[in-house]
Amino acid sequence: MNKSVCSIVVSVYNEEAVIDQFYSTLTEIVTKLKYTVEILFVNDGSTDNSRQLLDNYAEKDNRVKAIHFSRNFGHEAAMIAGIDNACGDVIICMDADLQNPPQLLESMLNKYTEGNDIVTMVREGRADGGLYKRITSSLFYSVINHLSDTQLKQNASDFFLISKKVADVLRNNYRERTRFLRGFIQIVGFKTATMPYYAPKRAAGESKYSFMKLAHFAFNSLVSFSKAPLKLGIYSGLLFSLLSVALIIFSLVMWIVDRPVSGYTTIVIFLSAFAGILLIVVGIIGYYIGFILDEVKGRPLYIIQDIKHQEDK
Repeated sequence: MNKSVCSIVVSVYNEEAVIDQFYSTLTEIVTKLKYTVEILFVNDGSTDNSRQLLDNYAEKDNRVKAIHFSRNFGHEAAMIAGIDNACGDVIICMDADLQNPPQLLESMLNKYTEGNDIVTMVREGRADGGLYKRITSSLFYSVINHLSDTQLKQNASDFFLISKKVADVLRNNYRERTRFLRGFIQIVGFKTATMPYYAPKRAAGESKYSFMKLAHFAFNSLVSFSKAPLKLGIYSGLLFSLLSVALIIFSLVMWIVDRPVSGYTTIVIFLSAFAGILLIVVGIIGYYIGFILDEVKGRPLYIIQDIKHQEDK
């Protein structure tokens, strides 16, 4: 009887400082699994020596496929590319920085054998997580859960397991240019298990997410799951209508009691506030229109330059 196949998708972007350690740790662990394993390293346009290191693994290890993008398309694109090219009965997505502990793979697969199609890994803590990261992470999930009809698990990560059935749904249906995979797998249905874990410090190298990249990712995720920001125009319009009525009544009362108020300051403040909110609303609408434009263009989610694998020789 043939073993089931487990595909492990690893996104890589400028990780030459840690990738050797990750590969050694991962291969030591997967040899003990009761699965036939394939490892798909997706090189997301790295500019360091990551490409050569991945090609070396593919040349000496028939379990490894090195998928190279033509340029940097982003972490989400790297994960969906790995899922698209995986042939496993079960697929695990993880990062190469060792903050997604490979030691948990067996426990995740045990959840799969119990009948779960999805295993969501939820961070209970992180060694490099100061007060700032805890607050911003909590704020992100609070906002998206408040504004979205879907309630996402707090601190869910891009470290997750999906069955082939779920992978097929992501391959065929969830093809948006603006993606939030850790959210998608929580709304597709199917039997799901949740596992807590503690994220250690990066083994080496530095995080590739700057504050601006994180803010951009957070807003994209919100747009993917909620239309609530578009309602800001309605709410602000109602608010300014009420303020206008109140201002008219106040001005009439002051005129009747012969104490008219100076109109210049009031008008300037009112118009400035109105213009500011109007520009914000227009900006939000423009952001949504930009996403619609991306979808209409139909450009590829990623472009693969080449794939290195022993079978290709």
